[in-house]
Amino acid sequence: MRTKLYLTVAGLTLALGVNLAWSHGDVTPQAVNTDKLEQLGEERLDVSPYRGNTDAIAIGKGAYSQNCARCHGLGGVSGGVAPDLRELGTSAESDEWFIYRATEGSVRNGMTYMPAMGEFLSQEALWTISAWLDTVTVADD
Repeated sequence: MRTKLYLTVAGLTLALGVNLAWSHGDVTPQAVNTDKLEQLGEERLDVSPYRGNTDAIAIGKGAYSQNCARCHGLGGVSGGVAPDLRELGTSAESDEWFIYRATEGSVRNGMTYMPAMGEFLSQEALWTISAWLDTVTVADD
């Protein structure tokens, strides 16, 4: 009787763990269509070219939800796993930090804290995310 109970509890625990892992979301970076926007070329810009651009903001909102929210939180509100990107601000220094970190990622002591999204997303896609983050910022510059 006890063996059956233990096996049931173990099975339910395993099922719950698998369910939670799958509910974490798709961890494969999702493509972002930026065809409607001015294309920026190969040279990385250090200041957002799309700030205030309504098309870029709309694209960036979706791009953030698909590629950033799983770690940085829905709507830009961090759940504590990764930095709250609403606190970046809208200064040139904030832009430079954002594009560097988003492109290059962050690895310390062999652990990946932030994937290098520049391997998966274009500069245009990353700047649309920045343009959307500008609309939810809570930082004072």
